[in-house]
Amino acid sequence: MAKTLNVGLIGYGFMGRTHSNAYRKVSHFFDVPYRPVLKVVCGLVEAEARAFAERWGYESWCTDWRKVIDRKDIDVVDICVPNNVHAEIAVAAAKAGKMIVCEKPLALDSAQAAKMVEAVEKAKVPNIVSFNYRRVPAVTLAKRLIEEGRLGRIFHYRANFLQDWTISADVPQGGMATWRLDVKAAGSGVTGDLLAHCIDTATWHNGPITRVNAMTETFIKERKHAETGKVEPVGIDDACTFFCRFQNGSLGNFESTRYARGHKALYTFEINGEKASIRWDLHDLHRLQWFDHRDEGKLRGWRSIHVTDHGGGHPYMDKWWVPGLQIGYAETFVHQIADFLAAAAKGEPCPPTFRDALATQKVCDAVLKSAKSGKWVEVK
Repeated sequence: MAKTLNVGLIGYGFMGRTHSNAYRKVSHFFDVPYRPVLKVVCGLVEAEARAFAERWGYESWCTDWRKVIDRKDIDVVDICVPNNVHAEIAVAAAKAGKMIVCEKPLALDSAQAAKMVEAVEKAKVPNIVSFNYRRVPAVTLAKRLIEEGRLGRIFHYRANFLQDWTISADVPQGGMATWRLDVKAAGSGVTGDLLAHCIDTATWHNGPITRVNAMTETFIKERKHAETGKVEPVGIDDACTFFCRFQNGSLGNFESTRYARGHKALYTFEINGEKASIRWDLHDLHRLQWFDHRDEGKLRGWRSIHVTDHGGGHPYMDKWWVPGLQIGYAETFVHQIADFLAAAAKGEPCPPTFRDALATQKVCDAVLKSAKSGKWVEVK
């Protein structure tokens, strides 16, 4: 019988829901060594924390995250709060010997992220950062095809992540709903929020990024702050485009914006190799587009692979429904928790770890530095 694992969730927003859903579902679909128990949720507003606890089945609630960490009965601390408080909570949780699940990006910058890595590695606590798109079955399948050498030498990696929700100047910055537009809470705009996902997936697929050349833009220079009511300068990037070189010699092209009218969450990537190419689109996330130049000429063309098969080796799908029936965004977090629990029981790391996320943070920092200087920047 699986052991119980008591969860303390800090933050009850959008990500708090996705993580809570994963904890509730994981043991129903995966043979995991731990059965998560939702012990306590922590948030700024007591009435809202209580309502969240009652809806999702947490046994208790509080408004001080330190109380969660101090509890002897909490095994894993799950951090789903704005970026500027990730480090303080994670370091305290590590010192208390707790397992840690942390939302992305890891921190405000790589210096802060490095302290978090030092803390978890010194304490030797299991840790993972929630770059959930790694665990879309089609994206995982792409990784396996690359590892099998089916693409051969890789020449190009391109990705974009497009949204349109901040175009109006009436959207405020700061506060619980729009903290991502406040540089003090978020650290950066689309670079840390959206491109961090693209960068994590790209380096997982294609290896380290060594140099970047970037440009950013903040289209609306001032916004009213949701908490103070004052009109203040906007410090985050609304859009970012960068070119890069990978360690393996391939070239990269990345774009992200919150000003692409008509796109709510368009995340796509394409990888071109000497033998084959791969394309993926979040809007059709259960499909992987595949082109193999080795196919017979008259049949050569792009294929659409429906990643739902069991016997065919499609990742994760044997745990869900019959072949042909797809899953979605929420299940990527279930996969993440299932992998994390399995690795923790074996005493093994579960990527992306804090150290993996630090590497992504260093690329983000280099991108912002390049955009400011207008020059190529080496990724340390």
